[in-house]
Amino acid sequence: MPQHISYSELKDWAHCAFYHKLTRIDGVDGFTGNEYTAFGSAIHSVCEKKLLQEDVDDNYFVNELEKNIAELDENEVNQRLVADMVDQGKKIIPEIEDALNDYFEEYEVLAVEMPLYETIEGEERLFKGYIDAVVATPDGKVHIFDWKTCSWGWDAKKRSDKMITYQLTLYKHFFCQKMSVEPKDVETHFALLKRTAKNNHVEFFRVTSGPRKTENALKLLNMALYNIKNNRYIKNRLSCTSGYGCKFYKTEHCP
Repeated sequence: MPQHISYSELKDWAHCAFYHKLTRIDGVDGFTGNEYTAFGSAIHSVCEKKLLQEDVDDNYFVNELEKNIAELDENEVNQRLVADMVDQGKKIIPEIEDALNDYFEEYEVLAVEMPLYETIEGEERLFKGYIDAVVATPDGKVHIFDWKTCSWGWDAKKRSDKMITYQLTLYKHFFCQKMSVEPKDVETHFALLKRTAKNNHVEFFRVTSGPRKTENALKLLNMALYNIKNNRYIKNRLSCTSGYGCKFYKTEHCP
């Protein structure tokens, strides 16, 4: 059994415990990436360099995107979509620095891709994660944020979706544990990188993660670990066809 659990694994379990078993325990291939994840990885790399004030241009982004696309099954790649993504990325890139400066005004970069490998109270497994960025502002606050690519943006429902926001809640909790920082001094944010927006292609917004929300996120984490440890893998039939659907629905793996 793995010695750690990540937020993405917790999200898989919450989506469907049986899907988690197939992909995380049995090793059956689940989602392996597409044009959107290739774009997300490429623009994420640009954001990291921009945050560190390193030289980066459109060519760097295009090269990263092409490299990521090359790792996909060429028969399943929509080349027209990829061409559109090149143009979309070129609209996002010039706005990254301005968005950072407008949102935080004055800030100091403390870390990018900060690793978390922290003990979970009462559990054998550790929590594993990577915080996209940590910055400090003159008011003494530390800010954790995560880059998220999307189409036009997120509606109010998605911005408050507990399973989405729990990522930042857990990152904040284990960051404070790792760095011995008081939770009241840490704020969390998402940074949306909007491919198809007509303007404002980069948008930051704050996600609150108070004591009750942290308690609920940790309860879910403990519940997942308990069920995984005891080999309880109940199928969540509501997830079979919701969203983009499950690739295992009505297959030999999940008839």
